[in-house]
Amino acid sequence: MTITIKTPAEVEKMRIAGHLAAEVLEMIGPHVRVGVATEELDRICHDYIVNVQKAIPAPLNYKGFPKSICTSVNHQVCHGIPGSRVLKDGDIVNIDVTVIKDEYHGDTSKMFVVGKPSILAERLIRVTQECLYLGIQLVKPGIHLGDIGAAIQKHAEAARFSIVREYCGHGIGKIFHEPPNVMHYGTPGTAEILEKGMTFTIEPMVNAGKRHVKLLPDQWTVVTKDHSLSAQWEHTILVTDTGYEVLTLRSDEKI
Repeated sequence: MTITIKTPAEVEKMRIAGHLAAEVLEMIGPHVRVGVATEELDRICHDYIVNVQKAIPAPLNYKGFPKSICTSVNHQVCHGIPGSRVLKDGDIVNIDVTVIKDEYHGDTSKMFVVGKPSILAERLIRVTQECLYLGIQLVKPGIHLGDIGAAIQKHAEAARFSIVREYCGHGIGKIFHEPPNVMHYGTPGTAEILEKGMTFTIEPMVNAGKRHVKLLPDQWTVVTKDHSLSAQWEHTILVTDTGYEVLTLRSDEKI
C-alpha cells in the first residue's frame, strides 16, 4: 500500500471531518470531572457524533473495539476502553476521537485533567503537547519523517521523560490507518520525504518513567510497565505547498 496524495476535493472532506473531531473534544470538556464514569463520556460523545454531527464514530467496532472513543487514564498509554471506571480528583485522561464524515476520517486526541493534578502530571502533559507542536511546526514538503521523530524524542528526553516506541502516528484519509507510519523518535534525514497533499497524524505518547509498555488482557488497553503516568496529544495534519495545516485544530489553540 502506497502513501496517498489527497486531491483538493479530498482535502476539503478531510477538513470537515477534522473540524468535527475537534468539535467533539471541545464539547466533552465540561463533562470530564470528578465522579463521571468513562463509559458516560463515551455515551455523550457517541450521541453527539451520531445525532448532532450526523457522522460515524470510527473506533466503534473497528477490529472489534467496543466503544466510540478511547479513554486512557493515568498510566494507560492508549486505546483505553471506556467502562465503569469513575474519574477521581488528580486523574489525567486522554480522550481520543476519530470521526468519519462523507467517508473521510478526522483523528485527534487531547489530555484532560480531573480536579487538581500533581506537578509531575501537569509537566508531563505540557511537555507532551510541546512535543506535538514541535513536530507539527517542522512539517513541509521536502523534510523527512525522521526529522519530526528526532525533534519529538529530543524534547521529551531533555525533560527526562521517555517516548513510547511501539505505537505511532499514521497516514489517514478514506482509510483510518494507512501509510506512512509516523514515528515519534528517530534520526534526522531518514524515513519518508513529505509531499504536498499527504495527510497523517502526529500523536506522541510520552511516559513519566521508562518507555516500556504492555498490552492488557482486553487486547486493547496499553499501559506503562512501571505504572508511571503517560500522556498523549494528537492532530491530523495536511502537508501544504509551504508548510502544514492542522485539520483538527481546536478553537483554543494556535500552532
